[in-house]
Amino acid sequence: MDSAAPSPLQRIDQDLFDAVAAAAADSPRRRRNHNFHAPTDRVQRFLNVLQPGTYVRPHRHRRAQPGDGFECFLVLQGAVGLLLLDAKGRVLQRERISAAGPLRGIELAEGVIHTLVALSPDAVMMEIKQGPYEPAADKDFLAGFPLEGSEAAAAQEAAWRALFGTGDDHPSPDQPLP
Repeated sequence: MDSAAPSPLQRIDQDLFDAVAAAAADSPRRRRNHNFHAPTDRVQRFLNVLQPGTYVRPHRHRRAQPGDGFECFLVLQGAVGLLLLDAKGRVLQRERISAAGPLRGIELAEGVIHTLVALSPDAVMMEIKQGPYEPAADKDFLAGFPLEGSEAAAAQEAAWRALFGTGDDHPSPDQPLP
């Protein structure tokens, strides 16, 4: 499920969303990518499906060429919370990105420290960023945060998700952070 077969036409439809969401729900990481690009492509294009409880360790993207470390998110189904952090891990800003709007996508500049939380089951994002993909250099993780899969990571994810509330009572992005 991580890579699409080469094809002149790749459909982005509900059947694909459902298949990747089921794989994400069955994954210990509670998320799954579906790539439309080959690893060597200059532009990475993929679906990233997140389930509540997935922990995305805070990180930033840097590339050898300045400006190539951007990342673009567009939510196609459900809702995702994006948190921007400072170098000490303090939350500076939060954004609720939802297929229902009003904010449906964001482009982050290179070097912006961030994390994501799933605010709904089967949240589907389309991501676009500069390639080629180099696993060892793709992310610069922020020190001091728990490793994925730990109890501390689960507690951190729950705390971040709580910043967005649940359902219709989520705080406005304009309200001050707790």
